[in-house]
Amino acid sequence: MVVNDRPLKRIKRRPLADLQDFHSFPAAGDDVVPFREGVQRFLSKHAGAPLPSSLFSKLLIWQIMLNISSSGDDLSPQIAALDVVEEDVTRSRSIYCDQCRVVGWGEHPVCRKRYHFIIRAKSGPVEAYQKACTACGALMHLLDTRCKLCSCDVTTNDLEDWVYLQFDDGTPLLHGVVHSNGYGHLLTINGKEGGSKHLSGCDLMNFWDRLCRALVVRKVSVMDVSKKYGMEYRLLHSVAKGHTWYGNWGFKFGAGCYGLTLDDYNRALDTISSLPLSIFLFQGWRSQTRLKSVIAFYQSLSDNELVTVGDLFSFLFKLIFKTRNSVMPYQILSESTDFGSVNDKTLSIWTRNDIERIEQAMIKVLAAAKVAGWVTRRALKGALSKAASPELLDYCLKSLPRTMAADDMVVEARYNQVSKVIEFRLQPRNVGNVLTGPCMMQLPKEQIVGDLKFLYDTMLNPNAKENLKPLATRELLVDSATILLDCKQFVKDYVSDLPRNINPSKIYVTCCVEVGDQKDGPMPPPELIILPSFATTVGDLKSEISKAFEEVYVIFKKFQVKRFPEHGKLEDSVALELLMGPGATVTVQARGKVPIKIVNSRFCMEKGTESWTVECMCGADDDDGERMLACDTCSIWQHTRCVGIDSFDEIPAKFVCFSCLNLHCKESDSSTTPDEKAPKTSSSNSITKDEAVDIRKKIPPLVATCKDEAAGDVGLALESGLAMTFGVG
Repeated sequence: MVVNDRPLKRIKRRPLADLQDFHSFPAAGDDVVPFREGVQRFLSKHAGAPLPSSLFSKLLIWQIMLNISSSGDDLSPQIAALDVVEEDVTRSRSIYCDQCRVVGWGEHPVCRKRYHFIIRAKSGPVEAYQKACTACGALMHLLDTRCKLCSCDVTTNDLEDWVYLQFDDGTPLLHGVVHSNGYGHLLTINGKEGGSKHLSGCDLMNFWDRLCRALVVRKVSVMDVSKKYGMEYRLLHSVAKGHTWYGNWGFKFGAGCYGLTLDDYNRALDTISSLPLSIFLFQGWRSQTRLKSVIAFYQSLSDNELVTVGDLFSFLFKLIFKTRNSVMPYQILSESTDFGSVNDKTLSIWTRNDIERIEQAMIKVLAAAKVAGWVTRRALKGALSKAASPELLDYCLKSLPRTMAADDMVVEARYNQVSKVIEFRLQPRNVGNVLTGPCMMQLPKEQIVGDLKFLYDTMLNPNAKENLKPLATRELLVDSATILLDCKQFVKDYVSDLPRNINPSKIYVTCCVEVGDQKDGPMPPPELIILPSFATTVGDLKSEISKAFEEVYVIFKKFQVKRFPEHGKLEDSVALELLMGPGATVTVQARGKVPIKIVNSRFCMEKGTESWTVECMCGADDDDGERMLACDTCSIWQHTRCVGIDSFDEIPAKFVCFSCLNLHCKESDSSTTPDEKAPKTSSSNSITKDEAVDIRKKIPPLVATCKDEAAGDVGLALESGLAMTFGVG
């Protein structure tokens, strides 16, 4: 590969002095600008020159090297590369945006450009410019024209294939995309549980949040399908903290599947979080279930009273956080804090005699093992496994250190650095290294996580088979948890959070546009236009509006603003300062003209040109990303789950909705004589939902979705861009 008959030069590595500090970069600007200007300002200030344009005809790529080491570690910094890719949508392999369609921005016109921000898992100073050979898989430099191992030539198509693979790859530490109108999507976050060696999920989210502010992004959506400890984290975190993990950075409810609204979401969250724990504790004394024991155990350990389900899960989160930040698996608390005492919460499930009996039994085991020395926590618990419940044993083990025994002996505890376990033994009280006073053992993280999983499966997980009683409570929890799980789209509005430093010498115009008389056409969000106060006319405003929308959207090519309906007929020579005032911030409605051929092109809307009708019994009226199927009679789409088809079942080759089935039955009844009619048990001619599902189960299966079917009708090959976010730790 040559450019102007000369071989391409290798990219020079930047010196370490040019590294940006990942933990503080970038700094947000204090002035108000639209995203189309903010992204160019960011690139010109921090990114330098892009990779040679001859390599990527449809893409521009910049790389910014980041120092991801902790502060103070400047001698051997850990380096990662932020790849910034500007994608020309008009020549892209994927024109439409699935994320916009699902979150509710599908009626925006197709933006002219998309900006991808990617930090790959392997993006150091060497890996940042490496890719795998398509023939043998060997790593080679990005600008090499031939593989050194297999001598395979590298074409520009191979390079573009590699870049597009990065867009669909789920392994990067960070991948976000922002359209040229300032609306974006966070596609992937992978913290330490997702493969990152140095950066946690919080580190990556803090960086992404700063980046969005520096770019002056307008709104960002995220599809939260994160998991932690094998549990749905958006459900778990919402119950414990009142919001999802992404809510720590201001993400709020964006769109719900199955017709769910913000009120449905808030109602379900409040139902679970505020449910009293007393419902589970006081159900009679005949059955001492594990659930009662676990609840009572953690109630006895908490300083504050745990009253609701939300209180319980929040307390377990705090315990896990403490164990994660503790160098020892137990801690010695102050003598003034007597956690070893028995309080009313403990006695709600265990009596004082129960606790004292187990403590004395443990001391006897330690006395019997005095010759052998130290006894592990696991061995001590196992020796008394038949004497009490695991939760009562855990409680007693937690308060066992410093407990006084006969013959002036006291229980001592230590952490064995070799075996990594907690051990106990009896020691004379006068030994200098034995502390006196109450001691509180910190539970191992594995045990807390295990109890958290048990509580999650028992109380929250709709798919768990735990037989929670009372049944009405279980149904209430399952219904509310299902609603929370069905709400995956969350959005952060950055415009409302940005500082508004207004320059009095400029006029800020937020412009909404209409294209002729097309009421059902594309609906672009307003664009911010900034003009100097002096010597600016209405004609200048029209020109800047036309220029801004043409720069952002494909269909606004040759767009011309004709008039401002709310201001009547204005001459182009009228001074804008006289009309709006200096330093004004106003919103105007502009009406213009675009060639009809461009308006009706395939770049009309982000959701695509295909059309479908959704009328589901859940209330959904548009594609929300969940699996759907269309009726072969009326062509109306519905959720498979709503018509009784399980998520793991295949979709039937032929499907008739309930409305069409009922209509068919009525027509059959009307064409049949009274003598020919079979006796009925009901006066209604309608078929029940269960009967309709039984009919469909007899039909051969076929997988289909509303988007695939519609795409097939118009002959378009649409690629799915829905990405999963995971590994937030």
